[in-house]
Amino acid sequence: MDIATILTNYRHVAIVGLSDKHDRPGHAVARYLIHAGFTIYPVNPSASSVLGHECWPSLSAIPEEKRNLIEIVVIFRKPQDVPPVVDEAIAIGAKGVWMQLGITNEVAAEKACNAGLNVIQNRCISVEHQRLEP
Repeated sequence: MDIATILTNYRHVAIVGLSDKHDRPGHAVARYLIHAGFTIYPVNPSASSVLGHECWPSLSAIPEEKRNLIEIVVIFRKPQDVPPVVDEAIAIGAKGVWMQLGITNEVAAEKACNAGLNVIQNRCISVEHQRLEP
């Protein structure tokens, strides 16, 4: 599935590594996604809420009724921290993982692909969404 199809069809996004600090890139991306009509599920063990949304310490800690809605798992973590996030994304039944700009992990990407997930690496989800706008 290509980027345009993913961003057109999926609207529920877990953001792993989303900071509650306003100056962090993930914060701006989350604000953009909310404004663009996406529902976000912040994941960060150090925050209780981000942008007025409850924050969970892990994907598996999100209540099942919300966890089952998650389609894309956006990752703002170091490349070496990606594999366990991919494992959780697979476990919760996400449809895709999106590694933000500067983040790649070929082993984790291959595992996600083999599990049937769509995988995007080294791309900013908000920049790619803006490219879809007329």
